[in-house]
Amino acid sequence: QVQLVESGGGSVQPGGSLRLSCAASGSIFSIYSMGWYRQAPGKRRELVTSITKSGSRNYAGSVKGRFTISVENTWSTVYLQMNSLRPEDTAVYYCHADVRNSDYWGQGTQVTVSL
Repeated sequence: QVQLVESGGGSVQPGGSLRLSCAASGSIFSIYSMGWYRQAPGKRRELVTSITKSGSRNYAGSVKGRFTISVENTWSTVYLQMNSLRPEDTAVYYCHADVRNSDYWGQGTQVTVSL
């Protein structure tokens, strides 16, 4: 009973920045944690970063120091600030929410990093 819609994807040059947004609606008060996953062509979906209601944040080693996850106080929107982008960051990025041990996913937004 949670709907997630990503936005903010696009094409950027290496070293550039991009900010993704995920708008959550429905029973957002019951969200335990939210995060971002990505899937590149020919690869498995991987966890990029997550944040819990308790304030814990986790980052994949490949993005630590470059990406930052943040969330509105109401948890109505979660953001992914991506800096120093690299071609290997190219992927479809998915917003995820953990609600009472149930998983909810957004439709995904394409991020392409190239010259």
